Amino acid sequence: MSARPAGIHHVTAIASDPQANADFYLAALGMRLVKQTVNFDAPDTHHLYYGDRAGNPGTIMTFFPWPGARRGRHGAGQATTTSFSVPEGSIGWWHDHLTALGVSATRPAERAEEDVLSLRDPDGLAIELVASADAHDTDPWDGGAVPAEHAIRGIRSVTLTERDHERTVAMLTDQLGFRLAAEDGNRLRFRTAGAGDGVGTIVDVLAEPGAPSGHVAAGTVHHVAYRAPDAAAQVAWRQALLDEGVGVTEIRDRNYFTSIYFREPGGVLLEIATDGPGFDYDEPLLELGRRLRLPPWLEPNREQIEKALPAVTFPADGGTA
Repeated sequence: MSARPAGIHHVTAIASDPQANADFYLAALGMRLVKQTVNFDAPDTHHLYYGDRAGNPGTIMTFFPWPGARRGRHGAGQATTTSFSVPEGSIGWWHDHLTALGVSATRPAERAEEDVLSLRDPDGLAIELVASADAHDTDPWDGGAVPAEHAIRGIRSVTLTERDHERTVAMLTDQLGFRLAAEDGNRLRFRTAGAGDGVGTIVDVLAEPGAPSGHVAAGTVHHVAYRAPDAAAQVAWRQALLDEGVGVTEIRDRNYFTSIYFREPGGVLLEIATDGPGFDYDEPLLELGRRLRLPPWLEPNREQIEKALPAVTFPADGGTA
């Protein structure tokens, strides 16, 4: 396949309380609110985007917060962990910072080859902070609760838990252009071929033949999006997947990028999203996240949409809540 991934674009998960979600990702993780909009397919629901200063691809974590949503179940056929890169030597600072906020964070013994801090967000979403010397072509946010020298640089990796991991591995290597980089017990690490060692270039596959099936709801990942540099690359990638017999959606306009969706053999929903036009498409860089933004086709319904959305208090500068 000529189309090749350029790393992770974003990860989207489900939350239950938009205020608790905003407080955690802004105050605890120190990310910037780069866009507050709605789920274009269900506009009575917030769609919150967190990232670096400019919302660069590879730094974005997004949420659909459905108030009162039941907890999901982590298991096979899911992206079960999202890992963020932080600078080398920062894990101690992060441990003290999170402990002071009452967030439990531990260093897992089974990941001794990496300096890792494991934690969960208010809905139980599994998160890791990984100290990394990899190149980071991102712009860490320094306007919030975390000093720039310790700030999250972007998404380092996602972990897919699979019963029949061989089928997933076949898609990653044969159809999506990943290469096997390392093996550690039942953990197989893949990197995007030719994409260097920047943010979002790693996928870990956990082979868990006896794992229960996951259930996507609050506290679980909804989908993982990979980057296409432009529309032409996205079209080529879509056609290549169709030629391989993969069921792929039509191209969908998400205002800040366009998207296609498909599932890998184990069931994880994947997306390919274009890098542009970007999050400054409808508001200046300095004002990202300050007010609710709607796509042109929903703007005539703004009053109705605003009344239906749960009240959330966001900071004026996209920093701490």
